[in-house]
Amino acid sequence: MTTPESGLISVLVVEDEEITAEANRIYVERVPGFEVAGVVRSGGEALRFLRRRPVDLILLDLYLPDMHGLEVCRAVRAGGLLCDVIAVTSARDLTMVRSAVSLGIVQYLLKPFTFAALAEKLTRYARFKEEAGLAVGQGDVDRVLGTLRGSSAELPKGMAQDTLDAVVTQLRAQAGGVGAQAVADAIGVSRVTARRYLEYLVELGVAARVPQYGGVGRPELLYRIPTQSSGR
Repeated sequence: MTTPESGLISVLVVEDEEITAEANRIYVERVPGFEVAGVVRSGGEALRFLRRRPVDLILLDLYLPDMHGLEVCRAVRAGGLLCDVIAVTSARDLTMVRSAVSLGIVQYLLKPFTFAALAEKLTRYARFKEEAGLAVGQGDVDRVLGTLRGSSAELPKGMAQDTLDAVVTQLRAQAGGVGAQAVADAIGVSRVTARRYLEYLVELGVAARVPQYGGVGRPELLYRIPTQSSGR
């Protein structure tokens, strides 16, 4: 838990893949105001750790070798632990998202993600913790919850949420990849605008660049939502 001595938000990283776990640890410690209390590799190990040392926040991979991350959340709640959870997974299943929300998971982060994407989630969470104790009326409560959810106003300057949603829709419709010009034609914006949104999605880890070879000259750059060969 946050201690008066450090004033830092303590985080338990739960991730079974060694390289990913180390990357997540480094990412968390790069964000001001946070410290890593521990790194564990399974659900059982996470529960044993939490019984010894409660934390403020769990960065929780949902696909663990011994149990599903949602089972970990249920056990945490059943044990009366008050730590919050950011769920991390490659699963893009709305049923999974609904289950996560029903268990009180405060945020949901899709793999693969960048440092910028995680830092944004952690920064919002820090603001949420700071402001939650100051909420006295409905307006305050709505504002605090909005800190976690985010809004279109928090997109980079000049970007609009409806345009971003339209770009994501095009990516989902073209599993093999789609170029900036094709996206621009489909949603009625310029190629430069479409490319800006696509590159923003790449930065967030939602999309990936795919060079398309076949003709003379430079390959065409396509964008797609990465597919997963496993349930992770």
